[in-house]
Amino acid sequence: MADQTYTVASDGESAEDISKLIPTEIAIGMDIGTSKCSVAIWNGSRVELLRNTRNQKLIRSYVLFKNEMLPSGGVSTEVPHGDPEILSGSAVFNMKRLIGRIDTDPVVHACKTLPFMVQTLGIGVRPFIAALVNNVWRSTTPEEVLAIFLVELKAMAELQLKRPIQNAVLTVPVSFNRFQLARIERACAMAGINVFRLMPEPTAVALLYAQQQQQSMHENMGSGIEKVALIFSMGAGYCDIAITATAGGVSQIKALLGIPLGGEDLLQNILRYLLPDFERICSSHSLKNIKSMALLRIAAQNAIHKLSSQNSVEINVDLGDGRKISRSLTRAEFEGVNDEVFIECEKLISQCLLDAKVTAEDLNDVILVGGCSSIPKIRSLVLRLCKKGDSYKGIDSLEAAVHGAALEGAIASGINNSSGSLDLLTIQATPLSLGIRVDGDGFAPIIHRNTAVPSRKEMLFTTAHDNQTEALIVVYEGESKKAGENNILGYFKITGIPSAPKGSAEICVCMDIDASNVLRVYAGAFLLGTQEAVSPFVEVRMPTVDDGHGWCGQALVKMYGSTMDLATIPKKV
Repeated sequence: MADQTYTVASDGESAEDISKLIPTEIAIGMDIGTSKCSVAIWNGSRVELLRNTRNQKLIRSYVLFKNEMLPSGGVSTEVPHGDPEILSGSAVFNMKRLIGRIDTDPVVHACKTLPFMVQTLGIGVRPFIAALVNNVWRSTTPEEVLAIFLVELKAMAELQLKRPIQNAVLTVPVSFNRFQLARIERACAMAGINVFRLMPEPTAVALLYAQQQQQSMHENMGSGIEKVALIFSMGAGYCDIAITATAGGVSQIKALLGIPLGGEDLLQNILRYLLPDFERICSSHSLKNIKSMALLRIAAQNAIHKLSSQNSVEINVDLGDGRKISRSLTRAEFEGVNDEVFIECEKLISQCLLDAKVTAEDLNDVILVGGCSSIPKIRSLVLRLCKKGDSYKGIDSLEAAVHGAALEGAIASGINNSSGSLDLLTIQATPLSLGIRVDGDGFAPIIHRNTAVPSRKEMLFTTAHDNQTEALIVVYEGESKKAGENNILGYFKITGIPSAPKGSAEICVCMDIDASNVLRVYAGAFLLGTQEAVSPFVEVRMPTVDDGHGWCGQALVKMYGSTMDLATIPKKV
């Protein structure tokens, strides 16, 4: 196994020494996790993980709305906020689980048990989120919370590096749709950060792995034989998997797969197990119940952490009003309560191997990253499915993603390194299929999941009705055969189609994803059998839908679907 090839500054290396080594325009790497985050930068010879004023490299992800003054994320405060304060209703956390989601999303409904307020109407709009400030619920949004937190992280980096920070590469979950990515970019813009790249977390880890394999090849005078690795990343909010093939500093992502499943789900299951009426108590959001649930959440979190190294743990919590929990929790109980979570992880691994067209025997390494990778059941099921005795040891499971983001920040900034440490390339893949609505509520994928990026694909369609002069192009992202079950990204109309019997016109829809992962959709109509467009093509950058995107799909179908529908043309691709 390769040795760990990245370090942080030694105690004798001052911030001034570090800042002198770093080019002024280099982008930093940021890993904004559901529960914790970190920041790193290429310092001229290696990746440097930055620390806050409490000398921490891993910083809790939350924003505390303590009073009417500026909210605090606690990134640079000398005195850290304790768990009871963070869980008092005045702090908003888990923003990565909420950002860009609508109020019909199951993930949003699962967040209703958190100590701050999450309200939904179930109509496909942004949920109402509020923090308790001076005994009043103050509304906010996940983007605002994330922006406040990013401002503090940016200030922390600027203080240490002694220069302004403008550009960044951020890691994101694989399952994020383009609307969620747009919300991340909006939060960064609010914080004064220009986003160079949004990298899926296992893709960032793959870049670090490629660098290590390249250095190992140079040290051993090797020939750069391709190595295939499975990357399993599971943190507090998301479970992501990637299969990467690496040789000579080039890493190709063969398959990506992810779901919103993580340590928060494990914790919620244990809370319900310990207290059967947990959801009913959480729903009231009274000060007394918020305090009680905070005590239970702290006890359950500590128990889960301890069960990673011991077989049982004692839980003793006084919830008030005569309610007490005093019992032991065994590792077997923990695994039984969360059996469905582990089954989902197994399904994800099997599907990713299938998508990549590789078998467990083809894998050279298995890389486990994220906070949940230390859970014995997680480690054992991943290694069992991958038929490996142990995982790859050359990578720190909690720092790998931010390290890869910092490497990408240096590469994207055009930094050259004489040692060749930055002669790296990751060929990314699109994690979700992209297509349009056709044949009623059908979904016609044009760019399929796991297609290498950049990519440009086109497909031909035709009119569905006689004398149809307009066509509605509704763009979706997802894997369901029904368009309405996927994520709507936007829509536009093609006009000027000559009046003629149905099937007489060809509508060409082209989708283009560039190297920066920007999606553009082009569409135009031709007369059947000709190459002459009946009107200029339309070009639209996606997504175009903003708030209320859950409503948009229903409204479009209701008003226009029956008259401006498109039909597929079999085998004309």
